[in-house]
Amino acid sequence: MDKTRFLLRDERIRENLKAFIDSLPTDEHRPLEITINDSTRNLPQNNLFHALCTDVSRQVLWADKPRPLLDWKALFVSGHAIATGRPGEVVTGLEGEFCSIRESTAQMGVKRMNSLIEYSQVWAVGNGVRLWEVRYSGDYFGRVG
Repeated sequence: MDKTRFLLRDERIRENLKAFIDSLPTDEHRPLEITINDSTRNLPQNNLFHALCTDVSRQVLWADKPRPLLDWKALFVSGHAIATGRPGEVVTGLEGEFCSIRESTAQMGVKRMNSLIEYSQVWAVGNGVRLWEVRYSGDYFGRVG
């Protein structure tokens, strides 16, 4: 069976989802798996986070060096994980280097990404960074208003 997705936005979609579930076959030996997830982060969130990391990279030194956007992304994701109770892990890398194992922003739900953006904005403002864009302008579902 192909993967089917429903974006639960209103009662009509809820009714369509119920009807779809009622139409599915049951099989004790090969059951279908139904998963309900928060939507993953969206393009406006991604763009805002990258803009925020760019603003920070142009204004702040870290460990006495300027750091590019991707370094700031890694620093914010790591700091946010610790601040929200998700332990970080540093392992020995393939060439003997230290390597931080962190969560992927592409796999974050909308709520988690909002939390990361808020954490990063608070850190940036608290450290004197002038941000060009200081708020996420889409709604919870990522529709730009």
